[in-house]
Amino acid sequence: MTVQSPNVTGLKLKRKSRLLEVSFDDGNTYTLSCELLRVYSPSAEVHGHGNPVLVTHKKNVNIDAITPVGNYAVKIVFDDGHDTGLFSWKVLYDLATNQVELWENYLARIRAAKASREPMIDMTVKYHN
Repeated sequence: MTVQSPNVTGLKLKRKSRLLEVSFDDGNTYTLSCELLRVYSPSAEVHGHGNPVLVTHKKNVNIDAITPVGNYAVKIVFDDGHDTGLFSWKVLYDLATNQVELWENYLARIRAAKASREPMIDMTVKYHN
């Protein structure tokens, strides 16, 4: 017997604080950071076809758009151009209810890889003849 995840009843993007508030029909509301959503995007690009890729430098990532997909998911477009993940209600619920553990796991992976959450610095390169 599979337990069905609750359905999403509301999404509220808080751009300034880079948070997405997700309400479910079980009465619970969770707040997810845009960074968590981005680094755990359910896309093939992130999941690496079964071998998850460590996504770095996303501390300041934000959401540009959220588009409904049927009655079961949303497509989230991030301001870094990533837009290939479909966030089903189950994926959002799993991220919401496991976010503390997922976040600790992400931070441990960042430390182990000696990587950074900090955004990359935009640089203008000038060539001299």
